[in-house]
Amino acid sequence: MSKVCLITGASDGIGAASARQLSTLGHRVLVTGRSKEKTEAIAREIGAKAFVADFSRLDDVRRLAEEVRVELDGAGLDVLANNAGGLFGDRAKTVDGNEKTFQINHLAPFLLTHLLLDELRASASIASGGRASVINTSSIANRLFGHIDLDDLDNDKKFSPNKAYGDAKLANILFTRGLHARFHDQGISTVAFHPGNVATNFASDTTSSMRFLYQTPLKRLGLISGEKGGANLTFFVDGTPDVTWRAGAYYDQQKLSTKVNPQALDDALVDGLWERSAALVGIN
Repeated sequence: MSKVCLITGASDGIGAASARQLSTLGHRVLVTGRSKEKTEAIAREIGAKAFVADFSRLDDVRRLAEEVRVELDGAGLDVLANNAGGLFGDRAKTVDGNEKTFQINHLAPFLLTHLLLDELRASASIASGGRASVINTSSIANRLFGHIDLDDLDNDKKFSPNKAYGDAKLANILFTRGLHARFHDQGISTVAFHPGNVATNFASDTTSSMRFLYQTPLKRLGLISGEKGGANLTFFVDGTPDVTWRAGAYYDQQKLSTKVNPQALDDALVDGLWERSAALVGIN
């Protein structure tokens, strides 16, 4: 069955690879990215609709949601793949006053998902099986570096690129669990996954030591291709919730994983992060 899929972070890397794969499978793909040139090039290649948005600006996220709603024109959105993100360098605040890594990787997709809930619900009401999906691209960094302090989400006390990224990827999993608790009964299924360590342009704009793995000849060792990473995203987008994959869960590539940051299992933290995030993006 053909699906209507919105893929963020689709101008490059695994998002672009997945967009190509999903188009080949016959799905209607909407792609969004920060680079107008790259995003439109992918869209032309696969016959998709392109949207441009910079997730370091929450007003861009709000505009993106409105443009997607206009494009769908009541047709419903079957899958939202929150794939955009990145590991950045020195600590910086966005125009919205949030730490850049936290906003781009967590707050922006948190806001976008909320703004498109009606479109997801519309799809859930008419789709075969009555389910729409939200796919959140997380990372193994949640376990390696993440430790969230609700009173210091911007890491003002002790910042490092790795910790900021680990916290944001942990937030993706907590957000997934929060979505599952609140909206699974309304026909919206959600999952978080680590796409694998992928040989893309990831970590190209960071002072983190991780750049030596991703942006030097070392990337030939132990990294999977962009196509394979994209296939891991496609697995969830193309699949059927609670048949192909378990809603509310965390996966390492395409395998259900129990190796997760202990904080990801903290129900109070799920709710606490949800409340803080909603306040930061202006969601009631």
